[in-house]
Amino acid sequence: MKEKKGINFLVLILLLAVITEGLIILHLLARPEKARPIKMPPKPPAAVELKGKIAIVLDDWGYNLNNFSILKKIKAPLTLSVLPNLPFSKKVSSEGHALGCEIILHLPMEPKEKMGLEKNTILTSMNEKTIRNILSSALESIAYAKGISNHMGSKATSDRRVMTVIFGELKKRQLYFLDSYVSGDSVCADLAGRAGIRFARRDIFLDNQSTPASIKEEIKRLKARANRYGSAVGIGHDRKNTLEVLSQVIPQLEKEGYEFVYLSELVK
Repeated sequence: MKEKKGINFLVLILLLAVITEGLIILHLLARPEKARPIKMPPKPPAAVELKGKIAIVLDDWGYNLNNFSILKKIKAPLTLSVLPNLPFSKKVSSEGHALGCEIILHLPMEPKEKMGLEKNTILTSMNEKTIRNILSSALESIAYAKGISNHMGSKATSDRRVMTVIFGELKKRQLYFLDSYVSGDSVCADLAGRAGIRFARRDIFLDNQSTPASIKEEIKRLKARANRYGSAVGIGHDRKNTLEVLSQVIPQLEKEGYEFVYLSELVK
């Protein structure tokens, strides 16, 4: 009998424990849950307003590869203007293309001034066949050319007959023309429109004076023009100071909102 009472007492205790635990659970469920703070995703960085597009063209490649190590440091679109028939013309154009640069032919053309000329410079005294042959040979000496610019050429770019012959060939080959604009007498803009070829004109020479300070001042002028007109074309050269300055200033200009593009994006 005593054993039975002990069992009943134990069952009662267990029952009370179960009831108590249930009441505790119900009480916890009835309590309002504290609001957890909502973790907001980080805000994306504010988009930089586009202030203008800039195409940088670097002339006179083909003599050597001395500045290629600096060129590799510039992580932005560049256009290399390569002289034809030089020891490194083909190599520069091929390796420049592999680096992601746009390639154009820097075609030697007759200046008004008396100065030393490149081999096979196009002269205003030449007949049409000779002009075409020189142009064809020059294009064969480089690779991946998307267009042509004039090397020197103040006299040739002012000659309607010569430029009409050249533009006729560019039309057939679907190449564009960059007028380095070394003469205010240039007829290139008018004739390019008549020939129906894509065309651009140089806005700023970056390194007529090749000190870093002077180059930086010209780049300021270039970005101001891009900001005012929406785009600008700057021409520099295969020179150590020019490339070093560009490697320094391009990242900063990109942060300011300037976009660097290939020349082919600005031809019209």
